[in-house]
Amino acid sequence: MSVSDSLLSAKGIEVTYGAKPHLFGPSGLGIKVLHGVDIDIRRGETVGIVGESGSGKTTLGRALLRLVDVTAGTIHFDGRDITQLPDADMRPLRRRMQMIFQDPMASLNPRHTIRRILVEPLLLHGLASDRKEAERQVAAILDRVTLPQACLDRNPHELSGGQRQRVGIARAALLKPDFVLADEIVSGLDVSTQAQVLNLLKELSRDLGLSMAFISHDLSVIRAICDRVYVMRHGRVEEEGDCERVFTEPASAYTRMLLDAIPLPEVDPHWLRRESVVAEASDA
Repeated sequence: MSVSDSLLSAKGIEVTYGAKPHLFGPSGLGIKVLHGVDIDIRRGETVGIVGESGSGKTTLGRALLRLVDVTAGTIHFDGRDITQLPDADMRPLRRRMQMIFQDPMASLNPRHTIRRILVEPLLLHGLASDRKEAERQVAAILDRVTLPQACLDRNPHELSGGQRQRVGIARAALLKPDFVLADEIVSGLDVSTQAQVLNLLKELSRDLGLSMAFISHDLSVIRAICDRVYVMRHGRVEEEGDCERVFTEPASAYTRMLLDAIPLPEVDPHWLRRESVVAEASDA
């Protein structure tokens, strides 16, 4: 892969929680969660990060966004080394590196209306000339994520889980990012709502040219939406490759164990399309 193909690249990154600095170097204390992980995310592709609970996949995602500090290794975004970039220098990059959280209630201010949650970031980042222009952009994105305009004057607790997740997606998409990290965003939704949210993400990724990292423990979700996949185990990459190859011809015994643990005869690569058709028929 050439440097120009890679939007986000991490080499040998380690993350240790609870480590305390020492006068003569690292103290050696703390819990090491990532052990020399390499990952590359190309422009316009969706990469899956999958593994059991405790495998380090969420820590890896947060490290890529510089939401947690790495204790070793390097992270490059769009050719720039951001590993030790000060917060003031990271701030302009935050708009280009967005995160959609697993629990939208934890990331949406319960005291603010959906209108305020969506309009204020546009004004803060200078993506709208005035409030009227911001309102126009918000109305357009609500149509895109299939939310009624009436949602604008509601608070997060007045929406369903699927609607709140769409608000989270809308907020990220409004900022016109280059990279989006989605962390277990459909794990709490029913299957038909999962399909609607995932299809929405696929459409936005394609139309906006987004690069995306999709964290999940659900192999069916990863196979349905991702181009490549990284399989994590104990803070290391156990296997990496094209989704179809990893799912049909896994090179790692651990990956095979994950596939064998699925309570179905095999991972169904077509479930996303099938569930969307069912959902559309039920809405008609």
